[in-house]
Amino acid sequence: MTLFKPCIDLHEGQVKQIVGGTLHDDGAGLRTNFVSPHPPEFFAARYRADGLSGGHVIKLGPGNDAAARAALAAWPQGLHLGGGITAENASEWLAAGAHKLIVTSWLFPDGKFAPERVAALVAAIGRERLVIDLSCRRRQVAGTWTWLVAIDRWQRVTDFALSSANLALLAASCSEFLIHAADVEGLCRGIDAELVAFLGAHSPLPCVYAGGGKDLADLREVDRLSGGRVDLTFGSALDLFGGSQVRYADCVAWNRAQAAHPSARRRQS
Repeated sequence: MTLFKPCIDLHEGQVKQIVGGTLHDDGAGLRTNFVSPHPPEFFAARYRADGLSGGHVIKLGPGNDAAARAALAAWPQGLHLGGGITAENASEWLAAGAHKLIVTSWLFPDGKFAPERVAALVAAIGRERLVIDLSCRRRQVAGTWTWLVAIDRWQRVTDFALSSANLALLAASCSEFLIHAADVEGLCRGIDAELVAFLGAHSPLPCVYAGGGKDLADLREVDRLSGGRVDLTFGSALDLFGGSQVRYADCVAWNRAQAAHPSARRRQS
């Protein structure tokens, strides 16, 4: 059954909500929906108190290491960490308290998928501690619409498609997928329903989807579209991040109701 998964997005050491695809190295065109007055450990402690395991902490660019460490210290082994992870520093972040590590751009040097880098990460931390982020943009390829992995803050679109074959290929080397629909991320105008349905039908691993969530009904919709095989993250719409469309308390209640359901699917977070 679909669960709500929380997030902590870090930019310049602060918890923020940014419109997907507007983050560039020079800062030009950046659209920020929310800047929290609270430090990241505030959110981590709240998720811990509410039993929301498996949320993700994402470092959006440099200057976020101290903030990430503070979040992980507030809930050791309760959160997944992404942003700047490589085979060289992965063990360091696990030691800092991350339960799993999330990797995207490092797997695509020069925009090309490098399976040897996946192998290096598995050798360094093991398959069960690795989450592969397949954040994507929708593009037309040979006359057919598909989703292509986007890297480098979603500014660079690769030729690596979210196909059933590619999902199966990567599933042998990780324990979970995190997928931001970059075209709708931060807009609060609705999820990419086709992508959610595709993931539910073709992913051999648990998935967390992020992008466009705008009300609590999206949890029911993701559950329906994916057959309960995809979880959902809310960002800018959530009242915890300054939004008015989704109440955090309702998301916590949803998860508790799912856990109490007799047919609930137990997951490793």
